[in-house]
Amino acid sequence: MTELKNTIKFKGNPLTLVGSRPSVGEPAPDFEALANDLSPFKLSKLRGKVCVICTVPSLDTPVCDTEVRKFNEQATSLGDDVAVLVISMDLPFAQQRWCGAAGVKNVQTLSDHNKAEFGCAYGVLIKELRLLARAVFVVDKEGVIRYIEVVEELTNEPDYEAALKAAREARK
Repeated sequence: MTELKNTIKFKGNPLTLVGSRPSVGEPAPDFEALANDLSPFKLSKLRGKVCVICTVPSLDTPVCDTEVRKFNEQATSLGDDVAVLVISMDLPFAQQRWCGAAGVKNVQTLSDHNKAEFGCAYGVLIKELRLLARAVFVVDKEGVIRYIEVVEELTNEPDYEAALKAAREARK
């Protein structure tokens, strides 16, 4: 398994990412994660829609909470042909509880806790913590990656405007 050292930091301390990160213009790797009802979810199920895929370390942290709420607010303005997915290592039960308490209904949360299949396929699994790095991927309707941001400092928020712009452009 590929390791990318010193790619991201947590409070200034370097971390190692595990997996193979695809590039913009390449097909998005399919993956299986768990939906909140414990059913398997595959990215290929959304072919024909633009997908904004956000990864967060844990929904129960302040920065992740803010990020998911912001994407939830913007999701409806993107249109019915755009799906916003939030993937973390949180258990599906915790994700469902958090979404209910936060009133988040416009994004779909998925858990990668079981196999870390998404984290490895997209190169965002943090070796030292077995959490996912904060990242945003935009995949077009044909399943091609059009935008990638891996946030260098884990405690920072992503560039929302750039991700949303990429999602809007991928709709064309």
